[in-house]
Amino acid sequence: MNRFWIVLFLCIATMRGYGQKNEYVQSINDWHVKRAAYLKQPDGWLNLEGLFWFNKGVNSFGSDPASNAYYPNSTFPATLGSFIYEGDSVRWQNSPNKAITINGKRYSGQTPITVFNAAGNAASMDWSHFNWVVIKREDKIGIRFRNYKAPLLKTFKGLDYYPVQSKWRIKAKLEKPAQDFILISNVLGQTTAQKTGGKLHFKMDGVEYTLDAIIEGGNTLFVAFADATSGKQTYVSGRFIDVEMPDAAGNTFIDFNKAYNPPCAFTDFATCPLPPAQNRLSIAIPAGEKKYGHH
Repeated sequence: MNRFWIVLFLCIATMRGYGQKNEYVQSINDWHVKRAAYLKQPDGWLNLEGLFWFNKGVNSFGSDPASNAYYPNSTFPATLGSFIYEGDSVRWQNSPNKAITINGKRYSGQTPITVFNAAGNAASMDWSHFNWVVIKREDKIGIRFRNYKAPLLKTFKGLDYYPVQSKWRIKAKLEKPAQDFILISNVLGQTTAQKTGGKLHFKMDGVEYTLDAIIEGGNTLFVAFADATSGKQTYVSGRFIDVEMPDAAGNTFIDFNKAYNPPCAFTDFATCPLPPAQNRLSIAIPAGEKKYGHH
């Protein structure tokens, strides 16, 4: 092969590699755009403005400071109604002359109506541009409260990321778990058993590391991890990453360029899981999403 053909071959190979790299970077940038857009959606994390835990019995709800579930916003009724928490269920009762929307239907009656039952079924409730739903976290039951006109939706200026580098998309192999569950703690101090997918083995600079993964449904594994950037360039409690389900041989990829902040990085009203001790890496992974604001 003469020199001309050798040079031409190298040029084509280089251009092909450059094109593939460019395509990968663009795919991550597109993912970043979707990530920011999601945060601003009605079910995103920027509109959360309350997390109220109930006591057994009647829990009044409103902007009156004497309310059991106190929401300090002058545009909200002083007492919109009450949550009645008995057994494993919660009923809602309107205050006189008040009405809300429950699962898309206006409810103006005074008779208490079930909005959360023992099976964990929860109704979506609305008043004006506010929405709330009853949630359960182990022994705690309360409401997650959203303001669809929250100031943070207007002041949000996007997310900050490390430069995208393909080297952070790393081959991994899933080792099947010895037991079905792994203990995961959350910011409330609760520890629960979660279904584990196994242990992901991967190498960086010739050194092997592992991360325990959780099965949450769908076609991905969920990983909560921390590294040497946590509390510095990235969120103090660590970050999350979704990993594609491995093939029949257990092979997959961990793409740290898609590491993202937990909801608690944006709001004080979320109940985020924390990385287990074995997922706290000693090395720095300068890839993915950096910390947001002052959280």
